[in-house]
Amino acid sequence: MTGTLNTRLASGDEAAIAECYLTYSSLVAAYLRRLVPPQDIEDVRQVVFSEVWRSRFRYDPSRSLEAWLLGIARKRAIDHLRVRMLVTVPLDSVSEPKDGDGRDIADMIGRRDQVQRALAVLPGPQREAIELAYYGELTQREIAERLDVPLGTIKARTARGLHRLSTMLSTIAA
Repeated sequence: MTGTLNTRLASGDEAAIAECYLTYSSLVAAYLRRLVPPQDIEDVRQVVFSEVWRSRFRYDPSRSLEAWLLGIARKRAIDHLRVRMLVTVPLDSVSEPKDGDGRDIADMIGRRDQVQRALAVLPGPQREAIELAYYGELTQREIAERLDVPLGTIKARTARGLHRLSTMLSTIAA
């Protein structure tokens, strides 16, 4: 079947859902990362693409496919959060912090902010490799495949970026 992904999906072309998943699954996961706990992202993403296939005949191919997908993702994330059983703990059963008065938590948050600011200063390719490794939890081989660059290039970008981060953070701490 020929045509755009939008029209092929709306008309029920089975290859279109596979292409849609390959094209947009990372976007949907990144969007869900802001809405659901990390351990639930993959489950919700699968529900989203199942619904995309089931609802394909309701999709208007003249509209944005990306917006339609993210709309479904938002609704499924809300549904997921509504059904989750949240564990509540009575306040009187929570003990006081054993050491200190919470300043260690404030220090940790401050360090995290310093790392975020240092990352923002790195050159784009180095920052991207580090973020995909640490926040995206991808291996260097997976990063190389995703970015379509040689593995050695990813290793070099990561090493250089981490060295720069270390230098920047050590000057901040000094």
